[in-house]
Amino acid sequence: MEHLTDAQILAGCGEDPASFATLIERHHVDLHRYAARRVGADDADDIVAETFATAYRRRDRFDPRRGDARPWLFGITTNLLRQHHRSESARLRAHARHGVDPVAAPPDAPRDPMGPEVARALAALKPKHRDVLFLHAVAELSIPEIAEAMDVPTGTVRSWLSRARARAQRELSAPVPGPLTDPRSEIA
Repeated sequence: MEHLTDAQILAGCGEDPASFATLIERHHVDLHRYAARRVGADDADDIVAETFATAYRRRDRFDPRRGDARPWLFGITTNLLRQHHRSESARLRAHARHGVDPVAAPPDAPRDPMGPEVARALAALKPKHRDVLFLHAVAELSIPEIAEAMDVPTGTVRSWLSRARARAQRELSAPVPGPLTDPRSEIA
């Protein structure tokens, strides 16, 4: 099975469902790392399991000329993560407020001095821009692979990635909002 391409596995797993396990073994770690960075390890387990269940159900939709199923699988994962958008945004805002990354850091981890600012910048992005940025930076997909994963033209990916980087840079350069103070307490 190791010598078969992803396309060959997907084409043949209707007759031999057990062969699908090879596809899971090839891509599980990368998909889980990507999903865990977005929604945490516990939710990532569910997302990745649903990714493979969806891929198996929709295996006839995979274009065998692509050969590599990795971008297709990341596309499925990203679509499933979109359903978790609210929780991801809430986690990013909490990280920005408290300085502790609830997804990546163990509870007793030291605070990352740049973490809250990065989380604030990521939370400010449009969901599709954030998806493109994560697919590029965390999943390490190329522009064409991201285009395939998101089912949009490569020019759109370039544009969204550029906008995401520019917005994140603006957010990182903006003054960090501080806690509100009662003006009456500043009496001199």
